[in-house]
Amino acid sequence: MRKIALTALCLLVSIFSLTGCSSNSEPFEEKSYTADAQISEINLDVRDREIEVALSADEQIHIQYSENSEEYYNIAVSDGTVLTMTSASDKEWTDYIGGKASAENRKILLQIPDARLENLTLSTTNENISLPALAVSGNIVAASNGGDITFERLNVGMSLSVAAKNGNIEGTVIGSYDDFAIQTEIKKGESNLPDNKTDGAKTLNVSSNHGDVNIEFVKE
Repeated sequence: MRKIALTALCLLVSIFSLTGCSSNSEPFEEKSYTADAQISEINLDVRDREIEVALSADEQIHIQYSENSEEYYNIAVSDGTVLTMTSASDKEWTDYIGGKASAENRKILLQIPDARLENLTLSTTNENISLPALAVSGNIVAASNGGDITFERLNVGMSLSVAAKNGNIEGTVIGSYDDFAIQTEIKKGESNLPDNKTDGAKTLNVSSNHGDVNIEFVKE
């Protein structure tokens, strides 16, 4: 028994030592990216980052973010029109001991022109997604595993798909109830939407696990 206790004590000492080392990780650097192409589609697929979408003041697409050599992003444009941003990491397992980056370093600000995009896809974990009043000609997809999703006066040409786990979904959509075919899947939460509504020229898909859903339809 004494040997087991001594082993456990040594393990705890090792963990605290690693924690102390991890606190000296490389500082984050604020960076920005401006798209120089005729972007019609944006895909953000990140981990443990808050995503805030705002309207652009100059009709260009801007991304503001922070990164270092251990936690960074791959940003690319394919086919001249599709902008993607994905998380990348060179962390060792010991780097995860001792907490995560500060809130300001875990935020991505995406600024986009209103009514210029065809499709917008946003995905993150353990953080929130927020969108302003904006229009797209095609589809908006937003998913968060471990955070809330909020939006206001979204205007979609074809569909809106929203999925949250351990978080709430709340927002408003331009159009009437009759405009949308609706599919919802709710587990351990409350929703103001029907489970299945087949009529509608546009589509609203909602999935929630351990969270509430409140989506209202508003006039343009």
